[in-house]
Amino acid sequence: MKDKLIIFDTTLRDGEQSPGASMTKEEKVRIARQLEKMKVDVIEAGFPAASPGDFDAVSSVAQAVRESTVCGLARAIENDIRRAGEALKPARSGRIHTFIATSPIHMEKKLRMAPEMVLEQAVKAVKWAGEYTDNIEFSPEDAGRSDLDFLCRILEAVIKAGAKTLNIPDTVGYSMPEQYGALIRNLRERIPNSDKAIFSVHCHNDLGLAVANSLSAVMNGARQVECTINGLGERAGNAALEEIVMAVRTRQDYFHCDTGIDATQIVQASRLVSGITGFAVQPNKAIVGINAFAHESGIHQDGVLKSRETYEIMRAEDVGWSANKLVLGKHSGRNAFRTRLSELGIELSEEALNAAFARFKDLADKKHDIFDEDIQAIVSDEAFDSAEYYKLLFLKVCSETGETPSATVKILDGGIEREGHAEGSGPVDAAFRAIESIAKSESELQLYSVNNITSGTDAQGEVTVRLQKDGRIVNGQGADTDIVVASAKAYIGALNRLKAGLERLNPQL
Repeated sequence: MKDKLIIFDTTLRDGEQSPGASMTKEEKVRIARQLEKMKVDVIEAGFPAASPGDFDAVSSVAQAVRESTVCGLARAIENDIRRAGEALKPARSGRIHTFIATSPIHMEKKLRMAPEMVLEQAVKAVKWAGEYTDNIEFSPEDAGRSDLDFLCRILEAVIKAGAKTLNIPDTVGYSMPEQYGALIRNLRERIPNSDKAIFSVHCHNDLGLAVANSLSAVMNGARQVECTINGLGERAGNAALEEIVMAVRTRQDYFHCDTGIDATQIVQASRLVSGITGFAVQPNKAIVGINAFAHESGIHQDGVLKSRETYEIMRAEDVGWSANKLVLGKHSGRNAFRTRLSELGIELSEEALNAAFARFKDLADKKHDIFDEDIQAIVSDEAFDSAEYYKLLFLKVCSETGETPSATVKILDGGIEREGHAEGSGPVDAAFRAIESIAKSESELQLYSVNNITSGTDAQGEVTVRLQKDGRIVNGQGADTDIVVASAKAYIGALNRLKAGLERLNPQL
């Protein structure tokens, strides 16, 4: 029998550290339920000590998820670990993941601690975690640049203290695959009690090697991979869950293990994370990119028509591309809409369902067929609106050749209706300036991105706007068949997040 490769998803924790990718508690729960549906083994839900909001989100995920293990991250500090333990109390299966830096540069420059002090603190942390659970994971931060002898000493000590999983992070994405695989092999061979723990890997993608490094580690005995949907994460991101899972599954002739992931849920998870965070998936992204199974070359098309295996090493339907072909339209009723939401893993209160159904009917009057992506955009819009301070009531844009574009908007500003007018270099710029004349947020526009949700001239456009103010970065999203309206919705969505935003403190791992 092949070994089980444990999939540890950290989209809700490390993925959320991407600038602008912070999620609400409700959004985290939605993603966690989809990860559970995909049969992810461990879901790292957040860093409970970071803020009351993060504590609440981890606790909510722990309460909502029943099949997967829910994990909370904690520095090797007593307060952090106790906060994690409290947040995880509702979990049917909980894990505390504690870490401390072990590389010379981190110990000297960041921690200002001698190696012996670091070792002592690591052991204490594992013992504190043991008061809440026997499912304890320990990470030596920046392991890739740590002294091997010291790494062996500290890992041996935390195993004795009760750590069941040892995670070896390539924190700065510095390692090469052969080098990283050798590190895992050496640790397993040199640590006397290494057989009492599962070795895990957590690779960053700074040099584009996160997946390659992770797979090299698996070939050298690692049996847990920490990864994220779409490779989401700070800087260049993390190892992409979908790539890890399908590489191992597609090359069973090469790997001596397999995951328990339901791969047919991968595309749905990718779309959900992309929609919530506003981080679009590049078209040629492996597995989940819209072009991942497209063939333009005549030679390739001919080969695929004769035998799919000539140019496809996976079936699109195996990762969820061909599933759920039901198309809704203006004649579809509430029950069909509710059923489709359920099939997409979306749960709404009766009030939210009514509002989303009304949006669905409005959209159905504008375009003939409503696809899954349209429904997800409707629900995302509704989620943004549920905590709104500003609300778009009216937008009029004038744009013609040779004239300066202008826009007039009416907005609810904290319950008070206000009107603004502005000119701009284009209709979108004019709309943003008109909104800003009311909000006066003094924020900086960092990103304006437009993607078509489906094909066709009646397709909805999905706009992502990223704003920055005083070091805080937020995303706003809007969808509409009118791209200027979608842009205004996205800008207002970002303003609402700035208005309601909580300060966050996330560790780097």
